[in-house]
Amino acid sequence: MKRYILSLDQGTTSSRAILFDKSGKALGTGQREFSQYFPQPGWVEHDAMEILAVQLACISDCLKSTEVSPDDIACLGITNQRETTVVWDRSTGKPIHRAIVWQCRRTQQLAEQIKTESDTFRRKTGLVPDAYFSGPKIAWLLENIPGARALAQAGQLAFGTIDSWLIWNLTGGKSHVTEPSNASRTLVFNIEDLCWDDELLQRLAIPRSMMPQVVPSNACFGTTNADCIGFEAPILANLGDQQAALFGQACFTPGTAKCTYGTGSFLLAHIGTTPRLAPGLLTTVAWQLEGQKANYAFEGAVFIAGAAIQWLRDMLGIIASSSESEQIATSLASNEGVYFVPAFVGLGSPWWSSDVRGTVTGLTRGSGRAHLVRSALESMAYQVTDIARDIADHGITLEQLRVDGGATENNFMLQFQSDLLGIPVIRSAQVESTAWGVATLAGLTAGLISGIDQLSAGWQHDRTFTPAVDRSAEYRRWQFALKAAFAAAELDWLIPSS
Repeated sequence: MKRYILSLDQGTTSSRAILFDKSGKALGTGQREFSQYFPQPGWVEHDAMEILAVQLACISDCLKSTEVSPDDIACLGITNQRETTVVWDRSTGKPIHRAIVWQCRRTQQLAEQIKTESDTFRRKTGLVPDAYFSGPKIAWLLENIPGARALAQAGQLAFGTIDSWLIWNLTGGKSHVTEPSNASRTLVFNIEDLCWDDELLQRLAIPRSMMPQVVPSNACFGTTNADCIGFEAPILANLGDQQAALFGQACFTPGTAKCTYGTGSFLLAHIGTTPRLAPGLLTTVAWQLEGQKANYAFEGAVFIAGAAIQWLRDMLGIIASSSESEQIATSLASNEGVYFVPAFVGLGSPWWSSDVRGTVTGLTRGSGRAHLVRSALESMAYQVTDIARDIADHGITLEQLRVDGGATENNFMLQFQSDLLGIPVIRSAQVESTAWGVATLAGLTAGLISGIDQLSAGWQHDRTFTPAVDRSAEYRRWQFALKAAFAAAELDWLIPSS
């Protein structure tokens, strides 16, 4: 009987495949890391062919870890790192260059140029012109890879975020598609009309022929090719990773919100079925289901969250593993005035400044590794608080925050977050909120799950953190640390107004 859902969760540093039953129980998992490339300061690349190979290996590992036959898989769902850009040759199926990762800042100059047209881009896409998004990355590839422009104009090249790249390959090249949550991260997608915007494509000199077809988030994206994956099954759901986590956290009504703490942190608050803009925040498509209006969310993006702890481990060598950070941080009664602004690739929401760089303030002769570790953990919570306050300033007051992601294993950080926000922070019992989110959508489409009401009623939490300490003085000093980071970059400390 076909009663299982295979979820593919393609992330920034690793790929996973998780087999779920309809109750959310993970029956098997496969996970593998893949290479990160840093060819120049601020540049980040992935090998799209390696991502495909690793994802296929994860599927094999997952199925080998279970007693489930591939014949019992009812459907697949795909969730992915967003904005990361792949351009490939339709005839060969090979990328023309490594994938340009969402973290990459090589397109900063182009983003600065189009900021003069911020009103147009903001009104149509809900985004601020920034190197973060896919459109400038496509433009860079067409301008810098020999012969790419001519191939694109001849209709020979295809663009895709990682979801489209995987679907193309999993279906044997039959489906070149995406859906609105991923398309809305490109800077060339009209989030109200739910289509590629010809004016913005022309502004970035991107041929429309490169773009994938946009279908609803729970459409049939094609059937897997047995020669590629080993079995046939329909792909019935596709969501960007943060939107998948919003769905998995059962944030289906305006005002409900989640934050995922991973390499970066992403706070999404559901705002309903009508898009609206807020300075400093992104407006993104949460999902759009067959025959229904799109759902939208305010999003705040923190570029460096858990990556700051990884930096302490990998570059400074002052911790052996991320898991020991909590014990080290709690060895201090306070941060003793040390603040860490981890702006390694600039700052995201609500500042949207590419020029600010990492800054540590308040160091004394007595400062040591515990101060750096604690300040790195605190920085995750401070940055999310900046976003939550901006969301509240624009009419969405959060009554609670549902959280997921690897860093939420750190109880100190979550308690600190609750103290700063002054609201309950609730850790999901489903540790795989992103993978489960897209699995539930696929399960709904396949008829394995009865409806949204079942998902809402079935959502469970692991632990609730409630405010215990007034952190207002510390938050005020965080603002001074931000000002110092802006001053070091010779910039004014201002939230963008558009």
